[in-house]
Amino acid sequence: MQALANNEAVEEEIDRREYRRKRRVRNQIIAYAVLVIFLAVLIVGGIIGVNKIMTGMRDKQQAEELQKQLEELSKEEEPAIVEAPVEAEEPVEEKDYLDEIVDACIAEMPLEDKVAGLFMITPEALTDTDTVIKAGDTTKEKLGEYAVGGLIYFSKNIKDADQLKEMLSNTRSWSKYPIFLGIDEEGGRVSRVAEKGLAENVGDMAEIGATGDAAKAQEAGTAIGGYLSEFGFNLDFAPVADVVAEGNTTIGARSFGSDPNLVASMAAATVEGIQSAGVSACLKHFPGLGDTTEDTHEGMANTEKTLDDFNAVDFLVYQAGIEAGTDFIMVSHLSAHNVTGDNTPASLSDKMITEILRGQLGYQGVVITDAMNMTAITDYYTADEAAIKALQAGADMILMPEDFKTAYQGVIDAVNDGTLTEDRINESLRRVYRIKYKDKVE
Repeated sequence: MQALANNEAVEEEIDRREYRRKRRVRNQIIAYAVLVIFLAVLIVGGIIGVNKIMTGMRDKQQAEELQKQLEELSKEEEPAIVEAPVEAEEPVEEKDYLDEIVDACIAEMPLEDKVAGLFMITPEALTDTDTVIKAGDTTKEKLGEYAVGGLIYFSKNIKDADQLKEMLSNTRSWSKYPIFLGIDEEGGRVSRVAEKGLAENVGDMAEIGATGDAAKAQEAGTAIGGYLSEFGFNLDFAPVADVVAEGNTTIGARSFGSDPNLVASMAAATVEGIQSAGVSACLKHFPGLGDTTEDTHEGMANTEKTLDDFNAVDFLVYQAGIEAGTDFIMVSHLSAHNVTGDNTPASLSDKMITEILRGQLGYQGVVITDAMNMTAITDYYTADEAAIKALQAGADMILMPEDFKTAYQGVIDAVNDGTLTEDRINESLRRVYRIKYKDKVE
């Protein structure tokens, strides 16, 4: 029994040893398997990592090459990209901005103010007095009643420098809207301010024209514009653009001469000089009074000139003045039946103003009539008839009607009854206010 027990104990010990041996073998196999798997993971990871590094290096290299190509292309195209936009856009923005200001102003105006804004009259016509040398309560009251577009002054309105400055300053401050304060200051015998001793007279334009030097004309214009601006004027009815023919006495020394090319260069230079001082220039007297011996102050003035004649002489001057940027052109009461087909004064002629001055010559500034109290007008038309006809013909401003209140009310009535449209009034106001507000655009 003891032996049997010993044999069983031996067998059990053998079984235990065999079990432990198998367990060690199994653990070793598991360990080797784990090691193999770990090594495999390391190898695969290494391969993937190397591939990523290589791919990244290739991508970086390609990116660098692409960047170099883009930089080279950019350098080649740079001049075109920089230069192209600047030229096209800036003028459009400026024009649109000025139009916005002008349209906003006009939109707020009642019809009565719109119509009044197309008249330029004397301070006496405004205030119903004989001679105005100061702007007092009456001026203030009347400007509130009649919002006229401008006032024109003469020698009788000027006493001394302080009086003139105060009168113009008060008038400007009391006007409901921006107002033109104008004067005839041509130089020579038509110099309202200089003849009062308040400025040095630059002399007759004929003397300047005789020099043949346009720079002297510009200097004269700059001098005139400078002292007018100092006193408070912002519109000068100058320069004279007429080309005088031999024997002409109505214009005489007020003209630069009889050579249209010379007169063109002189007139354009004078416009530039006057307007460089912030004063609007006004070329006169379209289509040209240089060959007539009649004075429109004293009756109808006629010319036998054809359109070809005007094109060859007078219009050369106006074209030069337009190119110089003149703010105003004054249309005379000259009758040119070989151009218009009848004796209608140029100031009332659609052919002269709209078809020729606007259409043929391309003028887009303000067209103002010559004084409408001249007998070339008053002998044939009432004040209201003349004003209405001028606006229908394309004029923008009516200068010195024979009877302001009659002309003013006549235009209002013409709009109300459909003879004139309010759009036509607005069209002229836009031209007027583009001049009045042009300094608002930087």
